[in-house]
Amino acid sequence: MLRGLSNEVLPLNPAVEPLSWMLGSWISEMPGEGSYPTIKPFKYVEEVQITHVGQPMLNISFNSFNSETKKPMHRECGFIRIKPGTNKVAFVSAQNTGIVEIEEGEVRDQELTLASQSVARMSFAKEPHVQQITRTFRLTEEGNLEQTVFMATSEQPLLQHLHITYTRTS
Repeated sequence: MLRGLSNEVLPLNPAVEPLSWMLGSWISEMPGEGSYPTIKPFKYVEEVQITHVGQPMLNISFNSFNSETKKPMHRECGFIRIKPGTNKVAFVSAQNTGIVEIEEGEVRDQELTLASQSVARMSFAKEPHVQQITRTFRLTEEGNLEQTVFMATSEQPLLQHLHITYTRTS
Protein backbone atom coordinates (compact mmCIF):
# COMPACT_ATOMS: atom_id res chain seq x y z
CA MET A 1 0.00 0.00 0.00
CA LEU A 2 1.50 3.32 -1.05
CA ARG A 3 1.17 6.36 1.19
CA GLY A 4 1.66 10.04 0.38
CA LEU A 5 3.47 12.69 2.43
CA SER A 6 0.49 13.15 4.74
CA ASN A 7 0.30 9.36 5.18
CA GLU A 8 -2.86 8.98 3.08
CA VAL A 9 -3.17 5.85 0.94
CA LEU A 10 -2.60 6.72 -2.71
CA PRO A 11 -4.91 4.83 -5.05
CA LEU A 12 -3.64 3.52 -8.35
CA ASN A 13 -4.55 5.91 -11.14
CA PRO A 14 -7.13 4.12 -13.33
CA ALA A 15 -5.10 4.96 -16.46
CA VAL A 16 -2.35 2.52 -15.42
CA GLU A 17 -4.63 -0.32 -14.29
CA PRO A 18 -3.70 -2.37 -17.43
CA LEU A 19 -0.08 -2.31 -16.14
CA SER A 20 -0.87 -3.11 -12.49
CA TRP A 21 0.52 -6.66 -12.90
CA MET A 22 4.00 -5.08 -13.09
CA LEU A 23 3.82 -3.33 -9.71
CA GLY A 24 6.12 -4.47 -6.93
CA SER A 25 9.66 -5.19 -5.94
CA TRP A 26 11.27 -7.88 -8.05
CA ILE A 27 14.58 -9.72 -7.85
CA SER A 28 16.24 -12.28 -10.08
CA GLU A 29 16.80 -15.43 -8.05
CA MET A 30 18.65 -17.05 -10.92
CA PRO A 31 21.18 -14.93 -12.85
CA GLY A 32 20.08 -13.33 -16.08
CA GLU A 33 22.13 -13.81 -19.21
CA GLY A 34 23.67 -11.17 -21.41
CA SER A 35 25.41 -11.60 -24.72
CA TYR A 36 26.23 -9.69 -27.86
CA PRO A 37 28.76 -10.31 -30.66
CA THR A 38 31.06 -7.51 -29.42
CA ILE A 39 31.23 -8.56 -25.75
CA LYS A 40 31.97 -11.65 -23.69
CA PRO A 41 28.75 -13.39 -22.49
CA PHE A 42 27.94 -12.55 -18.87
CA LYS A 43 25.56 -13.36 -16.04
CA TYR A 44 23.96 -10.78 -13.79
CA VAL A 45 21.44 -10.40 -11.00
CA GLU A 46 19.01 -7.51 -10.90
CA GLU A 47 16.59 -5.75 -8.59
CA VAL A 48 13.60 -3.96 -10.10
CA GLN A 49 11.26 -1.54 -8.34
CA ILE A 50 7.99 -0.68 -10.09
CA THR A 51 5.89 1.75 -8.09
CA HIS A 52 3.30 4.49 -8.46
CA VAL A 53 2.45 7.74 -6.68
CA GLY A 54 -1.14 8.01 -7.87
CA GLN A 55 -0.19 9.70 -11.15
CA PRO A 56 -1.07 8.19 -14.56
CA MET A 57 2.33 6.49 -14.82
CA LEU A 58 4.52 3.89 -13.15
CA ASN A 59 7.99 4.62 -11.79
CA ILE A 60 10.63 2.00 -12.60
CA SER A 61 14.24 1.43 -11.58
CA PHE A 62 16.69 -1.34 -12.43
CA ASN A 63 19.87 -2.08 -10.48
CA SER A 64 22.04 -4.90 -11.80
CA PHE A 65 25.09 -6.55 -10.29
CA ASN A 66 27.72 -8.99 -11.47
CA SER A 67 26.40 -12.40 -10.35
CA GLU A 68 29.82 -13.53 -9.08
CA THR A 69 31.52 -10.41 -7.68
CA LYS A 70 28.28 -8.58 -6.74
CA LYS A 71 29.82 -5.37 -8.12
CA PRO A 72 27.29 -2.83 -9.46
CA MET A 73 26.75 -2.87 -13.21
CA HIS A 74 23.86 -1.31 -15.11
CA ARG A 75 21.50 1.28 -13.62
CA GLU A 76 18.34 2.53 -15.30
CA CYS A 77 15.38 4.55 -14.10
CA GLY A 78 12.33 6.00 -15.75
CA PHE A 79 8.59 6.08 -16.18
CA ILE A 80 6.00 3.94 -17.93
CA ARG A 81 2.98 5.87 -19.20
CA ILE A 82 -0.14 4.62 -20.89
CA LYS A 83 -2.25 6.68 -23.26
CA PRO A 84 -5.61 6.77 -21.42
CA GLY A 85 -8.31 4.65 -22.96
CA THR A 86 -5.86 2.70 -25.14
CA ASN A 87 -3.25 -0.03 -24.85
CA LYS A 88 -0.50 2.33 -26.17
CA VAL A 89 2.43 2.64 -23.77
CA ALA A 90 5.58 4.78 -23.55
CA PHE A 91 8.68 4.00 -21.48
CA VAL A 92 11.10 6.87 -20.89
CA SER A 93 14.43 5.96 -19.27
CA ALA A 94 17.90 7.21 -18.41
CA GLN A 95 20.85 4.86 -17.97
CA ASN A 96 24.18 5.15 -16.18
CA THR A 97 25.87 4.42 -19.53
CA GLY A 98 24.84 7.86 -20.77
CA ILE A 99 21.88 6.68 -22.84
CA VAL A 100 18.42 8.23 -22.67
CA GLU A 101 15.64 6.57 -24.59
CA ILE A 102 11.97 6.62 -25.38
CA GLU A 103 10.37 3.30 -26.17
CA GLU A 104 6.76 2.89 -27.27
CA GLY A 105 4.55 -0.12 -27.71
CA GLU A 106 1.47 -1.90 -26.44
CA VAL A 107 0.25 -3.78 -23.40
CA ARG A 108 -1.87 -6.86 -24.11
CA ASP A 109 -3.08 -8.86 -21.14
CA GLN A 110 0.06 -9.41 -19.08
CA GLU A 111 2.66 -8.62 -21.72
CA LEU A 112 4.25 -5.27 -22.57
CA THR A 113 6.15 -4.99 -25.87
CA LEU A 114 8.23 -1.88 -26.57
CA ALA A 115 10.52 -0.57 -29.33
CA SER A 116 12.77 2.48 -29.20
CA GLN A 117 11.49 5.65 -30.85
CA SER A 118 14.44 7.76 -29.77
CA VAL A 119 17.90 6.89 -28.45
CA ALA A 120 20.15 9.75 -27.35
CA ARG A 121 23.57 9.56 -25.75
CA MET A 122 26.15 11.74 -24.10
CA SER A 123 28.85 13.00 -26.46
CA PHE A 124 31.52 10.71 -25.00
CA ALA A 125 29.44 7.51 -24.82
CA LYS A 126 31.34 4.30 -25.46
CA GLU A 127 31.27 2.95 -29.01
CA PRO A 128 29.69 1.13 -30.74
CA HIS A 129 26.66 3.35 -30.20
CA VAL A 130 23.29 1.82 -29.38
CA GLN A 131 20.83 2.68 -32.15
CA GLN A 132 17.77 0.57 -31.38
CA ILE A 133 16.25 -1.31 -28.43
CA THR A 134 13.23 -3.58 -28.22
CA ARG A 135 12.06 -5.06 -24.97
CA THR A 136 9.31 -7.32 -23.73
CA PHE A 137 8.03 -7.71 -20.19
CA ARG A 138 5.61 -10.52 -19.46
CA LEU A 139 4.10 -12.11 -16.40
CA THR A 140 4.57 -15.88 -16.53
CA GLU A 141 1.96 -18.42 -15.44
CA GLU A 142 4.06 -18.91 -12.27
CA GLY A 143 3.73 -15.19 -11.43
CA ASN A 144 7.28 -14.24 -12.36
CA LEU A 145 8.21 -11.19 -14.40
CA GLU A 146 10.32 -11.93 -17.47
CA GLN A 147 12.25 -9.36 -19.47
CA THR A 148 13.95 -9.87 -22.85
CA VAL A 149 15.94 -7.07 -24.49
CA PHE A 150 17.15 -6.90 -28.08
CA MET A 151 19.71 -4.29 -29.18
CA ALA A 152 21.17 -2.93 -32.42
CA THR A 153 24.34 -0.84 -32.51
CA SER A 154 26.18 1.09 -35.19
CA GLU A 155 28.05 -2.17 -35.92
CA GLN A 156 25.51 -4.95 -35.28
CA PRO A 157 21.89 -5.68 -36.29
CA LEU A 158 19.04 -6.14 -33.81
CA LEU A 159 19.99 -9.20 -31.72
CA GLN A 160 18.99 -10.57 -28.33
CA HIS A 161 21.14 -8.93 -25.66
CA LEU A 162 19.53 -9.73 -22.28
CA HIS A 163 17.11 -12.20 -20.76
CA ILE A 164 16.15 -12.38 -17.09
CA THR A 165 13.33 -13.64 -14.89
CA TYR A 166 12.36 -11.92 -11.63
CA THR A 167 10.45 -13.11 -8.57
CA ARG A 168 8.17 -10.65 -6.75
CA THR A 169 9.43 -9.87 -3.25
CA SER A 170 6.66 -7.40 -2.32
